[in-house]
Amino acid sequence: MEGRDDPKAAAEDGMTPEPSRDPDDPEHRTAEDRARSRWSGSLGTWPAVGLVVVVLVAANLLLHGLTGPLRLATAVAVSASLLGVLRWAGGTLADAGLAPGTLARGAKWGLALVGLVGLVYAVGALLPDTRSLFEDRRYEGMTGSELAARVLVVVPVGTVLVEEIAFRGVLYGLVYRARGTVWATTVSSLLFGLWHILPSLGLATAKPALTTAVGDGAFGSVLAITGAVLFTAAAGVLLCELRRRSGSVLAPMGLHWAVNALGYVVGFLLR
Repeated sequence: MEGRDDPKAAAEDGMTPEPSRDPDDPEHRTAEDRARSRWSGSLGTWPAVGLVVVVLVAANLLLHGLTGPLRLATAVAVSASLLGVLRWAGGTLADAGLAPGTLARGAKWGLALVGLVGLVYAVGALLPDTRSLFEDRRYEGMTGSELAARVLVVVPVGTVLVEEIAFRGVLYGLVYRARGTVWATTVSSLLFGLWHILPSLGLATAKPALTTAVGDGAFGSVLAITGAVLFTAAAGVLLCELRRRSGSVLAPMGLHWAVNALGYVVGFLLR
């Protein structure tokens, strides 16, 4: 019928026009949209998840042994490769938490979380009972320029970019399409915890507070690594929830950067 698609004509007919929706916004995607996306790629969802895990294992080993520009280039290459796997499986920018319509909201969330972490860290650094938690022997001998490079380049590119694209972006998006939020959060968070085994190998001896609590022997090292894996897995749940609520991977990116980068700043100042 002529004029049926006109909202004014629909109102005159007593019909309520269907609200417009952004197909890239995960909050507005219908089950039909998700099902169509799930099967539109030449690579199935679960084979894509398996391929992502293989890439992440290799990336974890590579990044742990690399430093400087080579590490940064590898992090960018891994992030691009994972997005390529998602695209191969028929995924969209929304599946990765990068839909244009959600970036502004995610950025607002991220900036607010940076401010919150900064406030918590400032209070913790000023209180004698919590100040020792920020002490780290790895900061000894670090210069101001090295701190700036770590905070402004190494952390955002070599850590936050690759980890958020991997765990709250591609991996979360793939599992969410197949099994929903609970599965996506669980798989992403467990693998995020395991990702931190290698970075935690020297944790017991680097942190004076941990050395005092668990000792500097093999058993203490195992306890420290186990604690780091459990803690980062729990943090992964929070980061996934931020991704879900904001619809954007920028929100967990903001919190992730703040926790790591501002931790370096406080530890550096308390040397």
